[in-house]
Amino acid sequence: MSEDFNMSMRKFLKQVGVTSQQAIEKAMRDHDTSGKEFAVKAVITIPELGLEHEIDGTIAGADKGEA
Repeated sequence: MSEDFNMSMRKFLKQVGVTSQQAIEKAMRDHDTSGKEFAVKAVITIPELGLEHEIDGTIAGADKGEA
């Protein structure tokens, strides 16, 4: 793959990771999540290529003020 492709892919994935972490941390701060576990799903789509990639997992809740 080309260097341009690799750079744009890395930039997109970094943006996904950073913004997703920020959104999850905010949601955790805004709710009482202590002692709970949450199902989480990420979906990446590229409609023009027929791609729909799903990742399922769990995230442990944080004590209030910890997230």
